[in-house]
Amino acid sequence: MYTFSSENSLYIIIPAYNEEANVKQLIDDWYPVVENYNDGNSKLIVIDDGSTDNTYQVLQESAKFRPLLVPLTKPNQGHGATIMFGYNYALEQGADYIFQTDSDGQTIPSEFEQFWKIRDSFDMVIGYRNKREDGFSRIFVTKTLRIIIRICFGVYIMDANTPFRLMKALGLKENMQYIPKGYNLSNVILSVIYAKRNQKVKYIPITFRPRQGGINSINLKKIIKIGLRAFKDFRIINTILKNQLSRHIP
Repeated sequence: MYTFSSENSLYIIIPAYNEEANVKQLIDDWYPVVENYNDGNSKLIVIDDGSTDNTYQVLQESAKFRPLLVPLTKPNQGHGATIMFGYNYALEQGADYIFQTDSDGQTIPSEFEQFWKIRDSFDMVIGYRNKREDGFSRIFVTKTLRIIIRICFGVYIMDANTPFRLMKALGLKENMQYIPKGYNLSNVILSVIYAKRNQKVKYIPITFRPRQGGINSINLKKIIKIGLRAFKDFRIINTILKNQLSRHIP
């Protein structure tokens, strides 16, 4: 059963896989955000997705001196499933607002404040990566994804998969019911669902740096494979969404 406080509890959800090289800096960067926007129940949740290095051990050591840091671990399931795991955990703990980012150091914590200031005015606030520094292939994927979403779902989404998003917990809980279990592009589908439900979404430009350390587990070959699968899955999911949304939304 989900319970929600009457305050402004913030849960930051960060998935991590083999991020031993980044995780200390990650905590140093994002822990002050949780401290600054803490109503007494806010937490920094870093989820180890079955890493084969010492990511989880580093998290555990760091948590000894940081009471708002909650390290979690689980078997490897991929980025999307790990995000959903984190969202469900935050909802169960009574979060009022849920923010998601990634563990590779590409986003900048100081840009969070502008999101928090307008949290009451929108169902979701997303960072738009208008100046990316992570390579042409990633930029190409984002643009291609935008076109595929328009074709498959009939909605325009500026940046569907940005790992910099602040959501009201109640709205997120409602929208998660439409995501197929085990689906790996969870944030993409969430962006689509918010758009198809005509919810209030605000896009704000953010800085997106190159990976700050470690090795990227996703290469171009994997990206192409994921993209081809996504196109097939999107068409199936769109049919499911149409049926579900027609039953739940006037």
